[in-house]
Amino acid sequence: MSPHSLQMLIVVAFGFAVAGLSSSAYQLVTSRLPSFSLLTTGPSVHAFAAVPLLIIAAPFLIMRNTLMGARHESRRFQFVFFATLIAGFWSLMSGQVLVLSLRACGIV
Repeated sequence: MSPHSLQMLIVVAFGFAVAGLSSSAYQLVTSRLPSFSLLTTGPSVHAFAAVPLLIIAAPFLIMRNTLMGARHESRRFQFVFFATLIAGFWSLMSGQVLVLSLRACGIV
């Protein structure tokens, strides 16, 4: 495995870890599960404040919803596979932004 591939694998894992952490932190503070329905309240301060949380926590939410739907609704393999690809790509991109931000701050 090349060093670049290993770095991208670590970035994906970091993206998923931060997504799970932010989702769990939201659940700890509000005692509710985060979901994309936070945006359906209309134009309000709550909906505007939920956007950064949903951007970071989206890979975790996509996988949680997909796996729960696969169990309860018996979704097809293709749907679960495609949702996993979307969550993985989103995690890669958000992890890359987080790593670059940490590097710009001099932490990494």
